[in-house]
Amino acid sequence: MPYYKKYKIPLLWLRRHTSNRDFVLISSVVIGLTAGVAAVALKLLVHYIQELLAYGNRLLDQPLWLVVFPIVGIFITVLLVQTLFKGQIGRGTANILYIISQKSSMVERHKMFSHVLTSGITAGFGGSAGLESPIVVTGSAIGSNFGRSYHLNYRDRTLLLACGAAAGIAAVFNAPIAGVLFAVEVLLADISIAAFIPLIISAVAGALCSRVILKEDILFFFGEISSFQAANVPFYVALGLITGLLSVFYTRMALRIEELFEPFQNQVYKRALIGGGLLGLLIMLFPPLFGEGYQSIKILESGDISPLLQNSWLSFMGTNQWLLLGFVGALALVKVFATTFTIASGGNGGNFAPSMFVGAHAGFFFSRLVNMLQLKPIPESSFTVVGMAGILSGVMHAPLTAVFLIAEITGGYTLMIPLMLVSATSFALVKYFEPYSLDTKKLAQKGALLARNKDMTVLRIMKIQHLIETDFQAVSPTATLGELVEIIAHSKRNLFPVVNEKQHLEGIILLENVREIMFKPEKYEIVKAGELMIQPPVLVQHDDNMADVMKKFDEAGVWNLPVLKDQKYLGFVSKSSIFTKYRKLLIKTTELN
Repeated sequence: MPYYKKYKIPLLWLRRHTSNRDFVLISSVVIGLTAGVAAVALKLLVHYIQELLAYGNRLLDQPLWLVVFPIVGIFITVLLVQTLFKGQIGRGTANILYIISQKSSMVERHKMFSHVLTSGITAGFGGSAGLESPIVVTGSAIGSNFGRSYHLNYRDRTLLLACGAAAGIAAVFNAPIAGVLFAVEVLLADISIAAFIPLIISAVAGALCSRVILKEDILFFFGEISSFQAANVPFYVALGLITGLLSVFYTRMALRIEELFEPFQNQVYKRALIGGGLLGLLIMLFPPLFGEGYQSIKILESGDISPLLQNSWLSFMGTNQWLLLGFVGALALVKVFATTFTIASGGNGGNFAPSMFVGAHAGFFFSRLVNMLQLKPIPESSFTVVGMAGILSGVMHAPLTAVFLIAEITGGYTLMIPLMLVSATSFALVKYFEPYSLDTKKLAQKGALLARNKDMTVLRIMKIQHLIETDFQAVSPTATLGELVEIIAHSKRNLFPVVNEKQHLEGIILLENVREIMFKPEKYEIVKAGELMIQPPVLVQHDDNMADVMKKFDEAGVWNLPVLKDQKYLGFVSKSSIFTKYRKLLIKTTELN
């Protein structure tokens, strides 16, 4: 018996002998541990790749290699994606949101390991992107495929998907509360209180994995942070406004750069060369852009920022405090270019860690500027960590995640008030300019975003292909009235599609429109079906989403609409069948518990 089947036997026994709720709770433990191990493996992969690259002559201390290694990493990643995964890997949280709303939470199996491998190589070789989005995809794939293996329904499968994501975030940061809130804020469109239990269990299991296995220097953790002082509130509000504007800049610039790379979508190696080359040039000037960037944030926390210029061609700036401060401010701006070059060129990573990088540098820049101008002494370390929450809240549209993540990685809640203040201010400002986050904006433009209300959630799940009715008797446009009457006599329908020899729909015949003439035998051989047909008020395409289909029904005021694929007639979709299916799905998806 194969090993994986032996592994499934105990859980199959539990599946049969426990309630559905108990099985989901047990599953959340298994998924949390598995996703936690995957997160640990990813962090260790990046750590050891960078140690290997730095071996011997300390290659990472030489500016030339800082440029070459990221290009090599992106090329290796592109090669793996093209050869092992057929060019389809689906990057980022947006891909998981699309799968939840459009593919019934069925994540491809290869994503349980493909993102660990590719993102580990990208970041390990210095790609300027984060590991959090890849681990969210990995954890989500683990949860989804676990649910699929044990034939769980959409509701429970989606919950386990979110459990995997929560465990991944919790393990990467050793922050279980942030993992739970991330799953709730970003992934789950509708949730009940009962769903928090498996999410919490998975997040705790994932965090325990990283706490037990990883060393503290691999985990991202801050030391002692200054306590909050009410007199600094105006400065925190100002920081919230600054991080809000920076978040808008980050989102719009990232999307704009991605658009510039779209013409090279089918030229993967040319795209890798262009993006990798641009990334290398940036790293040549700004070495802290190499890799995830957490080491740079720790340097900011220490207060001595001169090491940021080590190995940079701009190292001469370290002799002037104002130029050094300008270097920190420039890092906050150019990070978005470096990250987007990394991802758009074919590397694998996300915007979670880069958001924190930008926020930390923006917070430090602001507080150091205030202190250098002697406006009022303010704690630079506090503003550094609070700035991370501001950008994370604005870019990811996840203010609660931002608040509790920073609170957890700083080891306490002494900054809870400024964290909430800056996150809320930044988020409110960003929402005014950008209704959707960086990850969801493209999905929203395509109408593929999972809605935050039950009605739209159900409509997104429904697929037109599963609702097509094919028992309508087709009529040729050259058929006589007599032949039509014969068809009507043996049909239970009152609507008949007129279809030519190419299976193209030419029109429809309604029984009520021919009822009078069908009782005149003298016209049976004279009148043709083509003369009796009318044009349908609107057509439905086989790939239309259900929200558009319902809109068409409302506009047409009918109960049946024809469905076409490349002009070919497939059948009809009826409003009654949609309502029936809608009711069944609504019962299944009303609550995640």
